[in-house]
Amino acid sequence: MRHLILAFALLLTPVMAAHGSVSVSIGLNLGVFPELVPVPGYPVYYDPRIDGNYFFYDGLYWVYDRDGWYSSDWYNGPWRFVAPMYVPVFILRVPVRYYRRPPPYFRGWHDDDSPRWGEHWGRSWEERRHGWDRWDRHAAPRPAPLPLYQREYSGDRYPRAIEQQRSIRNDRYPYRPHEPSSRQQWQGQERSDRPPGAGSNRPREDERSDPARRHEQGSPRGDRPQERRQSESAPSYRQDSPRQGGQDGQRRERQAQERPQRQMQEPPPPREQRAAPPPREPARQQERPQERGHEPRSEPRSEPHRPDRQ
Repeated sequence: MRHLILAFALLLTPVMAAHGSVSVSIGLNLGVFPELVPVPGYPVYYDPRIDGNYFFYDGLYWVYDRDGWYSSDWYNGPWRFVAPMYVPVFILRVPVRYYRRPPPYFRGWHDDDSPRWGEHWGRSWEERRHGWDRWDRHAAPRPAPLPLYQREYSGDRYPRAIEQQRSIRNDRYPYRPHEPSSRQQWQGQERSDRPPGAGSNRPREDERSDPARRHEQGSPRGDRPQERRQSESAPSYRQDSPRQGGQDGQRRERQAQERPQRQMQEPPPPREQRAAPPPREPARQQERPQERGHEPRSEPRSEPHRPDRQ
């Protein structure tokens, strides 16, 4: 059953990575800011009083509930599902003893060791997250600063609107995640919270660098072919500087300016039509070798030869 759940999560991984996770409800509801204490030797915090697997790492809150990981940038959600492939490595490395509600399959594992995620999630996950459990314990990064400003928002003051949460966080918490997995979740939450159509009217890079192209794209379609034909039909001339040619240069400059206007005003010369070839005379019928009013001569009949009678 758990391998089926993992396979389903792997199928959804590309979709969630591209569009951000969907907010879900988990069995955890905090009315006040948690009392977070550091996990010794790890850049991770946890709350020993909460009846759940609740952590803080790299600017985000993490909860392991019902065989799945969830993240949020506020202590009481909203929560978003995180596929196993995208859980940060230091969250995966937290020892078993700091899970306040460990799942049944944690039994028999050593309290000071990390959970055996490869054994639980299968060989495919182990191959793709190879080396997650090997690291230099003396080179652990410093923990991220706690967002203590959220203590002011408890009970009814807790912001429920996501846009309000983002506005408060951006004003009072300048920290940004450093680990790629955490940064990906942070950016995914930003994209998922953006209203539909936001940023669609932003000009592209080529339009910002070329104002003429932006003007052409903003004009009606019916005007573009006409402008293009006029620009193609108008010849280009090299204008001589008046300083170099004196009066001759000025005269040539005026001629160059007037010539395209005359060509655009004058209608194009009609095409020269070729004369059609004369019609062929019908073939004369050969006249019979006879004259009018004369009947043709008839040849005398030859009578059959009769033998003489004796």
